[in-house]
Amino acid sequence: MSTDAVATVILAAGKGTRMKSALPKVMHAIGGRPMVQHVLATAAALDAEKQVVVVGPDMADVAGAVAPWDTAVQENQLGTGDAVLAARSLLAGFTGTVLVLYGDTPLIRTETLRAMIAKRAETGAAVVVLGFRPDEPGGYGRLVTAPDGSLDAIVEAKEATPEQLEIDLCNSGVMAIDGAAMFDLLDAVGNDNAKGEYYLTDIVEIARSRQMRGAYIEAEEAELLGVNSRADLAVAESVLQGWLREAAMAGGATLTAPETVFFSWDTRLGQDVIVGPHVFFGPGVTVDDTAEIRAYSHLEGAHVKSSAQVGPYARLRPGAVLEAGSRVGNFVEIKNAVLGEGAKANHLSYIGDADVGAGANIGAGTITCNYDGYLKWRTKIGAGAFIGSNSALVAPITVGDGAIVGAGSTITRDVEPDALGVTRADQEEIPGAAKRFREHRAAMKKNQSK
Repeated sequence: MSTDAVATVILAAGKGTRMKSALPKVMHAIGGRPMVQHVLATAAALDAEKQVVVVGPDMADVAGAVAPWDTAVQENQLGTGDAVLAARSLLAGFTGTVLVLYGDTPLIRTETLRAMIAKRAETGAAVVVLGFRPDEPGGYGRLVTAPDGSLDAIVEAKEATPEQLEIDLCNSGVMAIDGAAMFDLLDAVGNDNAKGEYYLTDIVEIARSRQMRGAYIEAEEAELLGVNSRADLAVAESVLQGWLREAAMAGGATLTAPETVFFSWDTRLGQDVIVGPHVFFGPGVTVDDTAEIRAYSHLEGAHVKSSAQVGPYARLRPGAVLEAGSRVGNFVEIKNAVLGEGAKANHLSYIGDADVGAGANIGAGTITCNYDGYLKWRTKIGAGAFIGSNSALVAPITVGDGAIVGAGSTITRDVEPDALGVTRADQEEIPGAAKRFREHRAAMKKNQSK
């Protein structure tokens, strides 16, 4: 095994008691995906030769979420050192750099991990620790350094002396460790401490006692935020959203009120896209160059192509595709449907499981009746077709190119190209009926008030 190789061990066995949730802590989402998957994606960018996620007993949902990565089970919750030991069999024979990460620290960046790997290569350190300088060091472990700038030890706050508590350089928990020495160091860790646990942090002092070098690098506090509560989760979401907004604007998109726009981790915006206030992007959204997403719109699993326009107050659900120059207006919902080039549905319509041809016009109040209570069926609307307001198209059905559906129609059979499809009862007029109705109701109201 090459000493330049990288393995990652992600600790994800915590129950998250303070989250007050039946969901394992690392499965709580920020940016539209579970925290542990953020960490997995960061680690995956390193092209690691081995990847292990340490889970607790009865955490099949976490194991499923991280597949196909290997999982190791930490049978007894006896601290971070014990958690890393659970990966021993899966890392047998590995002699490269082992990165120990945390499934509840979702904001760490790949660049930071690369810097840790480089620091270990540069110094030959057995352990490189990622440190930070918070405004309030509080209960964080402190990094104790030597005069030559190397790392001597990590002291947990509960074990620290008053002098050590004055140190502002704190431990994030993230480490890059020599894989050839890691398990020997861990085997030497004891549990004679306030919690009776096996601290991973102890390996720094053990390594130094064996004439091995310790080192550290620093990162920003926001990147190392650990999530232990719902409040922490909200802070992590806020930090991530700030990064995503900055990236969108740096990439050439205009956000007219950035603080009100919410992105998912995989939102993709092209250049000269305009996003109005209070827009929410769920997972799986791509918006191509020059498209516009107007205020209060909600998009998920959708592709908005160049120069298309969405909203205000529109909803695009998974499978929605808006071709170039198409328009979806206020209170229109599109689901698993393609709106052809230049087509428009400007207001108050539901278009589900449908193919709408280029240049077609969908009138206000139109519904594609796609579900019969058991199965979904598809509606096909041809190029240049005109669907009149308040129409119901009962799928499966095809409205041909250039056809017209009269307003208020319920269409249950195909409409041929360039034909008019209309269903409408004959209109009747009863002279004086409205006046008689008003007089009758007024009399009833007067009698009821006596």
